[in-house]
Amino acid sequence: MPSEPSRSEPSTDESKSSFSRAGRIFASILDYPLCCTGIIVAISLLALGGYFYPTWPSRFAVQAGWIDPPKNDAPNQGASSTQQRSSGGPRMRRPRFATGGSEAILVVKCPKLFTPEGAASFRRVLARVEELDVVASVRSLDQAPPLNIFGLSEPVLPRARATPQRFEVAKKKAVQNPLVVGQLLSSDAATALVEISYDWIYVVNDSDCTAPILAAAQQAAAEDPSVFMAFHVTGERPLNLMRAQNNRENEIRYQLIGYGMITVMAILLFRGLSVVLVVGLAPILGVFWTLGMLRYFGLQDNPFALVILPILLSLVAFADGVHMMLHIRHRLGEGDSPKIASKHTLAIVGVACFLTSITTAIDMGALTFAYHKVVREFGWSCILGVLFTWSAVTLVIPLVSSGPWGKRLAKGAHRDFLDHSLDRLTPIIRWVTRHDRSVSFFAIGLTIVLAMFALTLRPDDRRSAGLPSGSDPQLGLAHLDEALGGLDQCILRVTWDKEEVPTNDVLRCIEEVEDQLRTDPLIGHPLSIVTLLKALPGDGSAIDKQSMAELLPPPLRGRLFDTDDGQAMISFRCRDLGTAAYKPSFERIEAFLKQSESLHPGVQYEMMGEAIWRWRHLYKIITDLASSLGGAAIVSFFVLGLAYRSLRLGVIAIIPNILPLLASATFMAMTGMPLEVTSVCCFTICLGIAVDDTIHFLSRYQEEIKHGGDHREAIERSFQAVGNGMIMTTIVLVAGFSSVLFSEIRDFRSFGMLGVITFIIALTCDLLLLPALLSYFDRPKEQSTKETLPTVEEPVASA
Repeated sequence: MPSEPSRSEPSTDESKSSFSRAGRIFASILDYPLCCTGIIVAISLLALGGYFYPTWPSRFAVQAGWIDPPKNDAPNQGASSTQQRSSGGPRMRRPRFATGGSEAILVVKCPKLFTPEGAASFRRVLARVEELDVVASVRSLDQAPPLNIFGLSEPVLPRARATPQRFEVAKKKAVQNPLVVGQLLSSDAATALVEISYDWIYVVNDSDCTAPILAAAQQAAAEDPSVFMAFHVTGERPLNLMRAQNNRENEIRYQLIGYGMITVMAILLFRGLSVVLVVGLAPILGVFWTLGMLRYFGLQDNPFALVILPILLSLVAFADGVHMMLHIRHRLGEGDSPKIASKHTLAIVGVACFLTSITTAIDMGALTFAYHKVVREFGWSCILGVLFTWSAVTLVIPLVSSGPWGKRLAKGAHRDFLDHSLDRLTPIIRWVTRHDRSVSFFAIGLTIVLAMFALTLRPDDRRSAGLPSGSDPQLGLAHLDEALGGLDQCILRVTWDKEEVPTNDVLRCIEEVEDQLRTDPLIGHPLSIVTLLKALPGDGSAIDKQSMAELLPPPLRGRLFDTDDGQAMISFRCRDLGTAAYKPSFERIEAFLKQSESLHPGVQYEMMGEAIWRWRHLYKIITDLASSLGGAAIVSFFVLGLAYRSLRLGVIAIIPNILPLLASATFMAMTGMPLEVTSVCCFTICLGIAVDDTIHFLSRYQEEIKHGGDHREAIERSFQAVGNGMIMTTIVLVAGFSSVLFSEIRDFRSFGMLGVITFIIALTCDLLLLPALLSYFDRPKEQSTKETLPTVEEPVASA
């Protein structure tokens, strides 16, 4: 059996003094089994309270008089989408002619919209939707303001009794009306938008925001089968609700998939049901504790915490549990009693697990410094999760193994699935250590080359990345990109000094900016006061027609061009192509605006909107995460150096743990994948997990060095002792992260794929590169001198 003990490894009772102080502390845990059981029960009850009554600590503190009761001045603030209900007051309506700002959008696809039958069906759909209790108001083509010098009410879509010729004329006018085309109607007049505001009094469930609207529209359209109509409900609120709903559905689904794969792999690897039950109990309990505790801090609704965190924590706990169980079974096979074997495991493997938890918490804690709130909350969730899963592994597995159940754990130890694999890999380890210099410098060179490829990654972010493929809001979002230039409506705010800048100069600046926007193919349908003045009848420029602005509806004129306050607005649409695609466009626009400000003193510009925010802050988000990841890596390796009392070992551990991340980044660069928040989070998490195997190898390496012997033989014995566990944990990690590959959300699929790639390469680095680096850079001075100098046989030696 390859996992043979060291030649001079004594039993626990005989070698307590040989353990480190931390090892003796961890081993003493089993001297207080009742206390350990009490801690497990107490944490379980506390977590159970988080599931059913998470507000009890604050209620108890109020009743005890420790804190003041919360004020209820704004009871609806901070409520979720299903809880946002007004207190019975009148319905809040937006200004009639305001553009954008709707809570939802009903996308109506109808090629025969400008026909008598199409108009009748369209208005029937509007009437049915507006009759719904959950709908407070709708805004469509019928509410578009008139655009004529007399201000006469002229409907964009004629009544159903109008002649076909009248519909054709209305269609031509509509596609030439800047208040209609690109705002409420596509350029081909085949797609219309209906902006919807909700009445939150009648919204009971999240599905009430989309399902009734879609059902009412489809039912109304079905009354006239001769007119084809297709619908999508999208917009800010439906997109957010779809993400939340998908997270809730995936929470249980992927947990079951992940746990099932872990269980199957554990049964195959350990070949014993009793071992699987003991090792699996700790991850299950750790995840149960974590998810219950998150509810006390209000972190349970984080999308990553719902789907990724349970699988992640179960894998981390299972990895440490595998190393513990392998060592316990090995000691039991050598004749130790269950309690002695468990105490020996805590003294050696328990310290390594403690170090892995510290480094994992440090690496995942880097997420708490991110600019993105969701990422920060996920970072805190990871820290809490690592704390509780480590507690579960440290308390449960040794406690159960030291009791009567422990006698059954040694059964089948000689049938471990990977024993024969270690026999085949041992010659490779010997070859690597014999060629340690070449392998070490190859690893360093490869790291540098991969770093150069990784630096070519471009930050990016897309709204649809977090949506299930084929969902109705996602399909509506994609159709808006094609038909109307996108869902996101950005605003360019213009302000000027009324005392210094004449109105003509302001109009000239707006016209220049609008012309610049129209030259960019990614910018859709710019709208400003200049656009409307040009569309009014008559000859002349916008400056010549500025007096006609008084004929526009006051709400619309005040929004687009307010001479009293000295501000104006230019709106435009952006498609969901990603921040990387829009970065050159926004940079050109910003450069043009700065040039315009220098040419026109007193005029200032400000770009606003969701797409603008993502462009401005994405780079900061990514760089913050990347710098946090780098800082966490440095701190982790520094902690390893302090823990092992050798900064050299901390530096040696850098290459086999950074190289897998760089390899995954190179894969992303070669396949055209962008650098997103999800990928940086994945790198941070993978670093925290991948370093665990390195810690177990280094911990065993230091133990073997104490027993003396040849340096390379110590490395080989270390591999034989922990190699089985390293391979097992990697198989389980790959199996667990593979479960996310079945997700409908691209972010989660990317997360799982990068995790699988990183863990496979990390195992390769730990098995091949780490032994070579230890053999070359941590070689004892005496041995290094003997190997570098020629051997000279002296007569005195024989004497």
